[in-house]
Amino acid sequence: MTTTSEETPPGVLPAPTTGGTVRDRYRRHLSRGRAKLGDLFGGHVEVASQGAWVSTEDGGRFLNAGGYGVFIHGARHPAVVSAVVRQVRTHPVATRLLLEPEVAYAAEALLAVAPPGLERVHFAGSGAEATEAAIKMARTCGKTRLVSMIGGYHGKTMGALSITARDLYQRPFRPLLPDVVQVPYGDAEALAATLAGGPEACVVVEPVQGEAGVVIPPVGYLSDVAQLCREHGAFLVLDEVLTGVGRLGQWWGADREGVTPDVMLVGKGLSGGIVPVSAAVATAAAFQAFDKDPFLHTSTFSGAPIAMAATRAAIAAVIDEGLVARAATIGADLLDRLRAVVAPYPHLVREVRGLGLLLGMEFTGPGLVGEMIIELVNQRVIVNHSLNADTVLRLTPPAVITPDEVDHLVSAVDAALRALDRRYPAGRQAEVSGHA
Repeated sequence: MTTTSEETPPGVLPAPTTGGTVRDRYRRHLSRGRAKLGDLFGGHVEVASQGAWVSTEDGGRFLNAGGYGVFIHGARHPAVVSAVVRQVRTHPVATRLLLEPEVAYAAEALLAVAPPGLERVHFAGSGAEATEAAIKMARTCGKTRLVSMIGGYHGKTMGALSITARDLYQRPFRPLLPDVVQVPYGDAEALAATLAGGPEACVVVEPVQGEAGVVIPPVGYLSDVAQLCREHGAFLVLDEVLTGVGRLGQWWGADREGVTPDVMLVGKGLSGGIVPVSAAVATAAAFQAFDKDPFLHTSTFSGAPIAMAATRAAIAAVIDEGLVARAATIGADLLDRLRAVVAPYPHLVREVRGLGLLLGMEFTGPGLVGEMIIELVNQRVIVNHSLNADTVLRLTPPAVITPDEVDHLVSAVDAALRALDRRYPAGRQAEVSGHA
């Protein structure tokens, strides 16, 4: 669907007639830095979306291979939209005093596809909120020391930020939670030494590090982490906010090695990209304190019927449409094609790597990622940078992407790389690597 600046897309409220542009409002009321970032990427204003496409107010259409991993179903999946509209028209937000069916149905649906041994669910609104719930569960089990991985990303609320190990995000908000240790990702021996050297801990790890630049650990690493946690009495939290719901070509990264954590964090695609929802999915033992006192950790909109209807419909859509298998097949093909496209440009791109529909392109200099994103926007494609890896561009296209849309994505990457090559041809590596 395309729109022009003179018309309002169906279902979208008309813009105010006074007060300036959207950019002006960003500068006055939101973040000036965000307004500048919008300018950097062409000043486009998105107003509608469907499937793999985003439409802008000037009539443009952009293939969405970004969205930070949310759109595994694409935008506005009809089954999820129908479920949400139906719930809005009947009972969107609950009293929280009476029992309400949608949250029970959603929990049952989620547990039916979760790793075996996970039996309880705490619903929240964001990945960071799910992280906070998991930290609290660990505390109720006596695990006061937090161990996370270098490069890991778990959110920016105070507890989640304490284990999101990057000085850039932590510095303005210190002091954070005490007794937090980071160890190298993928290094089971380093984790073993840390767990042996102190009180019982809560270990938080991602099956694949997304914001660190799509870092895939060695085969056997997750099972080693789980075994070490059992040996040392540690509490294991597996952060699947980005990697879950089929993103890796399996339901969960945990499935790659048959791991069942104490708590698994879920988010991003859990509601089909319609409303915010996340979850901390736990064993009965990890959830024991929450089981005993339902007011121990609460949130006004936790388990809201509108979000639960979306969750149940999103899970059903993944199953009914085979989106996990599609993510595996499309992702493998796309990875091969992108590797072929970047092959002539070793002075620009070091590596393309990924699992399923979580793909990363590592460039030879940090400034090249920003320039590549701009060039892709010029080609009408949206991608993302990596918050903890300045040299890695990430692609997270939806599992509903068509062959023609994959062709468009690959062609856009090829055209963008050719534009960068004209700017930074081979033989000017020093200029490229130092570019910022």
